[in-house]
Amino acid sequence: MAAKRKVAARKAVARKPAAKRKVSRRPTVGARRKPATTRPPVRKALAGARKGATAAKAVKLAGVGSEAVLKATGRAWDEWLRLLDRAGAKSLKHKDIALMLSRKFAVPDWWSQMITVGYEQARGLRAVYQKADGFSAHASKTVGTQLARLYAAWSDPIQRARWLPNAPIEVSRSTDGKSMRIRWTQGGSRVDVGFYSKGADKSMVALEHGKLASARAVATQKAFWSDALARLKIVLEGR
Repeated sequence: MAAKRKVAARKAVARKPAAKRKVSRRPTVGARRKPATTRPPVRKALAGARKGATAAKAVKLAGVGSEAVLKATGRAWDEWLRLLDRAGAKSLKHKDIALMLSRKFAVPDWWSQMITVGYEQARGLRAVYQKADGFSAHASKTVGTQLARLYAAWSDPIQRARWLPNAPIEVSRSTDGKSMRIRWTQGGSRVDVGFYSKGADKSMVALEHGKLASARAVATQKAFWSDALARLKIVLEGR
């Protein structure tokens, strides 16, 4: 009987399943971790391109931002700089660059002057605000009104007095709805004004106050025209 019990005990032990061995999940010493996912090269390139485009839009030359130049001429500052470099503008005089822009690229007269000045500043051919005949201040304003009404606010002395009272000016030349040249009777400087339609009920005025004596005079006139154009906007928009 004792022998039979021993045999039965051995069989029971044989039938008992072996305990499962626990597998350690801890990394072994010296094992390399999986590298973190890096930013795909395409995304990096796109991010760089967006950053470059933002920087290009932020460029401001001759007192005019790149977006304004793009809207008025179809090209931003960076495009004009490259184009004029290829055209050999570095070796040209101011009037020859402006003439090339007007004739070859059909740029309006006022903008051909602005682009020429901006190019010369960017390439170190002249100081900021400086032109061949002195220093220049620039200002512009987009107004929520029709082009004809904006032009009338400048050309009609009665309307002009509402936002530009007692200014020492004398209109010497004008082209209906397009441009105006004004003589500043104190000091002999001049103001060139351009008018541009921006849609059915939106227009823009952009001006250059040239032949100024110094950079200090530029600061004074920039402040003057900034305030004046702000008043013009209020008058025309009825605020």
